[in-house]
Amino acid sequence: MRRYFESLRQADVSAIHSVPDGIFLVRVDRAQYRWHKQKPYYEIRFAVLKPKHLTGCFMTGRLYCTPRAMWKLSWFLRDFGYDAELLGKNEIDDKALIDLWGVVKVNEVTVHGISMLNFDGFAPAARWEELSVFNETDTRGSEVSS
Repeated sequence: MRRYFESLRQADVSAIHSVPDGIFLVRVDRAQYRWHKQKPYYEIRFAVLKPKHLTGCFMTGRLYCTPRAMWKLSWFLRDFGYDAELLGKNEIDDKALIDLWGVVKVNEVTVHGISMLNFDGFAPAARWEELSVFNETDTRGSEVSS
């Protein structure tokens, strides 16, 4: 059976190839729970909103759900404004993650020869102006390829 996909031929703008390390104002575009025997995780795809020259780029990374990594998942949920009632019940509704906004600090890491994005930090979207000052010095010399 053949399936037609409108944007299959268009190049997917991904973080690994186009977004430099730094601080970004982002919106959650997609969030999917991925079960793995040893390390379950949420695969999160962010759409970059700022800086303007990277608007439209996407970055995808993982937030692990292991007991040792729950602090980072909680940090993300709290700073991106996830529903406090659900958070209080220790529940995550995948659909409630979509369209949450916030600031994320990323860097590219290589693990076992595979290049991945690491989410180093999160902040509420209201802190973008304050934090974006640091981004100007971090990415001034970086080139962006499309």
